[in-house]
Amino acid sequence: MKTKIINSPDMIKAADRRPSTTVFSKMSEESLNELSRLIKDKKYYIRTYGCQANVRDEETMRGMLENVGYIPANEPEEAELIIINTCAVRENAEDKVYGEIGNLKYLRKKNKSMVLAICGCMVEQPEILNRLMTTFPEVNLYFGTHEIGNLYSLVYAAITSKERIVSIESKPGEVVENLPACRLNRFKAFVNIIYGCNKFCTYCIVPYTRGKERSRKFDDVMDECRSLVDAGYKEITLLGQNVNAYGKDLNESRDFADLLEEVAKLGIERLRFTTSHPWDFSSKMIDVIAKYPNIMKFIHLPVQSGSNSILRSMGRRYSREQYLNLVKEMREKIPNLSLSTDIIVGFPNETEEEFKETLTLVDEVKYEAAFTFIYSPRKGTPAAKIEDNVPYEVKSKRFLELVKHLEGPIQEKSLKMVGNTYKVLVDGVSKTDEGMLSGYTEENKLVHFKGDESLIGTIIKVKILESHTYSLIGEVVNE
Repeated sequence: MKTKIINSPDMIKAADRRPSTTVFSKMSEESLNELSRLIKDKKYYIRTYGCQANVRDEETMRGMLENVGYIPANEPEEAELIIINTCAVRENAEDKVYGEIGNLKYLRKKNKSMVLAICGCMVEQPEILNRLMTTFPEVNLYFGTHEIGNLYSLVYAAITSKERIVSIESKPGEVVENLPACRLNRFKAFVNIIYGCNKFCTYCIVPYTRGKERSRKFDDVMDECRSLVDAGYKEITLLGQNVNAYGKDLNESRDFADLLEEVAKLGIERLRFTTSHPWDFSSKMIDVIAKYPNIMKFIHLPVQSGSNSILRSMGRRYSREQYLNLVKEMREKIPNLSLSTDIIVGFPNETEEEFKETLTLVDEVKYEAAFTFIYSPRKGTPAAKIEDNVPYEVKSKRFLELVKHLEGPIQEKSLKMVGNTYKVLVDGVSKTDEGMLSGYTEENKLVHFKGDESLIGTIIKVKILESHTYSLIGEVVNE
């Protein structure tokens, strides 16, 4: 199959952060009907990997596709359009995608008119894109994180052309408003407030795949949140690669704390945000969180390492002492605060002493949850060029030791919850037991309990009966 390359990824262009004006685009009305005559009664299927930003991208793609007549498929075998929405943050996420494409490529062999597409962060990296194109000739559409607004024309080109279409432009990015969306949850909503990242932590590929930090206009965010409240949503999560960097690129003299406060005033029952960077976490933000009871007192605050030397090598922009002082201020001002974090074990040339500094920080902070990873190099990042003298076996041993240190406080907190009653937003039927419902407390603890499915989407009181460390068993309190 011939390949038509509209744009291809370029890591140098992807790293460009020279001053530029963010473009606020409107979708062309003409695009809305471009596919309609071709896709009558045809189905689409999307499989998403990775973070909440990818989930939100899926919701936008679903909205666009259904807006021109596509019908969602329950299984990929039913679909004429399959989109694999990828993540590149960890090597494990990439491996899953390779396996998924391997499982689906036979469908394209059976149906030559089908479109098999790969999008998202993986294809923004030249080496990975080349590997995908070489390994999987069945895939006939590749598009990047900045091309979702062009989805109609790209799918149209893939349907009508006998060529493989590649459109992955490495650029600072833009903000596209008024794209339709089909939300995957009818009572919990993600709302993008800022895209991209300017931090360039040395281990992270995200600034290259997602572009520069670019904030949505304050009023546009408020309009979206207001419409969700009016529609009866119970929970809103404000999203950004660095959510608390919101507004730095705008001339509106309002920052994330201002936005958080105004959304809280709308009356949404639960308001969350992710992910926050310690370097941008202000006292003003802490005061707003403490002031409003509907802002959940659960905060994800990635630390990555407890060693100053490793933090410098990572380019994290804060010290161990600054992070701990921030945690101290947060705990003093916000009663019953729950903290979660991200920690990387085995950063290149991490010494045993540097690793122990991470353990002592973990012991001091006492996190309620944590995402832990053994470092995996991302090609194109500065850290990937460092020659590493620490064997993988040592890193694995450290990883297990870290998990033990984390589990103690998590287990202790869960045990303290037994016998107490908490408000739980009911998500749905438990993934582990079809006879149970499950939901999350305000502190983001997962609770399983027996109940009627009519409770799904409501906030109820649940008394905790058992602790399983990472989840809890409870019973509904009837009032």
